Amino acid sequence: MFSLSLHDGARLGPLEVWHAEEFAAHLDRAREHIRPWVGPAFVTDGADAARATLRRYAERRADDAAHLYGIWRDDALVGGVMFTGFDAAAGSCELGCWLEPAAEGRGLVTQACGALLDWAFTTRQLHRAEWRCRADNRRSAAAARRLGMTLEGVRRQAWPYQGVRYDEQLWAVLAPEWHALER
Repeated sequence: MFSLSLHDGARLGPLEVWHAEEFAAHLDRAREHIRPWVGPAFVTDGADAARATLRRYAERRADDAAHLYGIWRDDALVGGVMFTGFDAAAGSCELGCWLEPAAEGRGLVTQACGALLDWAFTTRQLHRAEWRCRADNRRSAAAARRLGMTLEGVRRQAWPYQGVRYDEQLWAVLAPEWHALER
């Protein structure tokens, strides 16, 4: 298994089915904090449901359609980043992320997503990366901005959550823009 060192004593690595118990424990710590901002199928309860989520991502990874990575800090899973969608033939992908409250504000998402973008644009030669978030998720929008993404539009009332519909922002960065950024 590979592991990429991040700053602040953190590392990035594949989040796999055998991490199910650890993923379930992490979700117990993060669930209520991340629930409004991520898809409902991702925020599971218990080890069996966590295993099913990880298995679903493993199957999508085998199809080159999604990739899931964990962020560990001091050997504890504190969040992760992912390609929620990955289409090499179309040259595009969509990124997502989540963190426990204790891991926020350390730049871990920006650094980890930067590594994913480097890989997507350089190794896989993709042309476009997207980021979608609820319009009221200021932390997520700020991460997209730090990654050099441009706000392309707002999908009105496209994000249902607990009986309320929220606007969704669409951010994107193109390969030439990414390669031109000073990092």
